Amino acid sequence: MPTFETLPRFERDWKNLTAQQQATFRKVITEAFVPDLAAPDRPFRPGLRVKGVTAHAGVFEMTWDNDGRATFSYGEERIVGQAHVIWRRIGTHAIFTPPPGPIASAMRLRAQPTVSRPMPDCA
Repeated sequence: MPTFETLPRFERDWKNLTAQQQATFRKVITEAFVPDLAAPDRPFRPGLRVKGVTAHAGVFEMTWDNDGRATFSYGEERIVGQAHVIWRRIGTHAIFTPPPGPIASAMRLRAQPTVSRPMPDCA
């Protein structure tokens, strides 16, 4: 059986989920995620859509409902031969949006398309 821990950000996110969302997440973890994690000879089932987070090496995302997302990473094994999962974030797809602030503003500015203008006449 894999072991788990949660980061403080996950705990804050968890409190913002509805009781129904929490129940859905628990069900997906126990009925799909844990069994897939325990079967190293096959990948996660396609419905979980587990994939790496592009901007963060070693961090993975999974889908647990239509708009339910969670991110996790792997930590040091606590039990030999069993994966240790560190839950990082949980919520809707919005968990991938950077929080407001100077870093997010700089990221948005970099993402803006550049406008080409003709060079002014220098004559």
